[in-house]
Amino acid sequence: MTQYQRSHHILPSASTMLGVCLTGIGLVKVAEADLGPTHVDEYLALNSLVFLVSCICSYASIRADEQKPSVLKLEQIADVFFMIGLTVMAVVSLLFAYEFV
Repeated sequence: MTQYQRSHHILPSASTMLGVCLTGIGLVKVAEADLGPTHVDEYLALNSLVFLVSCICSYASIRADEQKPSVLKLEQIADVFFMIGLTVMAVVSLLFAYEFV
């Protein structure tokens, strides 16, 4: 795999995770009627912005000319934001499951 093909994998995965965040927000809003107020929906909303940055950088790196040095930088940013988003989502899920938030 060349260095420029990572974005082709990051973009669909990050956009899917963005949708997962939005679905999670909706489910938490429904569950708050029984559980009481939580901050999980707010954390997922912020996390969706992380995945959005990953999507934008990944898309921009795919659309840019591969000869430009900025392509690799955009791809690296997309990769880092994607991993941050996954980590935050896992932590928030664990905290919500054990009713810490």
